[in-house]
Amino acid sequence: MTAQTRRDFLKLALGTASSLPGLAAPVAAAAAAAANRLGMFIVLDSKDPDKTLRLVAELGFPTCEIYSEDFREELVPALRQAMKRHRVEITALFTMGPGPLAWDFHDGPAKNGLVPREFRAQRIARLKQASDFAKRCGIPAIETEAGFIPENPNDPLYRETIEALRDVIGHCRRNGTTFLYHAGSETAVTMLRVLQDVGLDNQGVGLDTANPILYGTGHPCDALEIYGRYVRAVNAKDGLWPTDPRRLGKETPIGEGKVDFPRFLKKLRELNYAGPITIERETSGPEQIEDIRKSKTYLERLLK
Repeated sequence: MTAQTRRDFLKLALGTASSLPGLAAPVAAAAAAAANRLGMFIVLDSKDPDKTLRLVAELGFPTCEIYSEDFREELVPALRQAMKRHRVEITALFTMGPGPLAWDFHDGPAKNGLVPREFRAQRIARLKQASDFAKRCGIPAIETEAGFIPENPNDPLYRETIEALRDVIGHCRRNGTTFLYHAGSETAVTMLRVLQDVGLDNQGVGLDTANPILYGTGHPCDALEIYGRYVRAVNAKDGLWPTDPRRLGKETPIGEGKVDFPRFLKKLRELNYAGPITIERETSGPEQIEDIRKSKTYLERLLK
């Protein structure tokens, strides 16, 4: 997966609810809530926000997560009007950069997220700007990839990244905004350590179901065992394990990769998860729309 590919893109079997008294209703309610918050990941057309949300509504989604690097003030009323007109809830605003990004194991650690010193100050500023924009638009969360966070907590870059995250997340907290880690490039234990070391109450995990597999850091079902209580959003995506130590695994349509969605969604239900499940497909054009349609049908069947 190249940086350009990423940029181009950025343009349950759930069984019967537990019969134990006091558990059946909350678990079933959580599954129903998740089904009602099924959405899609989409790039905001800053020239025509209405067009963006119209597509979401036409595909039958009540929610979406948007990607944008444009936070101009004049976009705020246009986006708010589009949400109201199409009755679409924007669950999170995703942003990255500025500066170069690399979706591989060779260059990614030096370029992505808040870890690289060279780009850190600019990216802190952008995330704060995103939080300000989200607040004005009524979007409850921002999301980003924090980068290749060092697994060794004694690495100086680890401590610096924690301080940078605390700065951003503290700003979000003052705005009443949740900060979501688009998780998976780090091990689940590292993600749990970051959450605890940052220590603020407005942070959570936006778990991309494919990322732990694409990055070779584990399986999303196992990640739920470790930090499931912190998961506030899910990006439904599928993929294959990496077989080249320089390159990430290959993304696939949902149901064709190594994510065990029936098992994953069952675990979500056990956690009483009621947040959004957002379909993400890193292609473009008609193929992307068709894959999203198929993924919607697949997930709706599992979420019944």
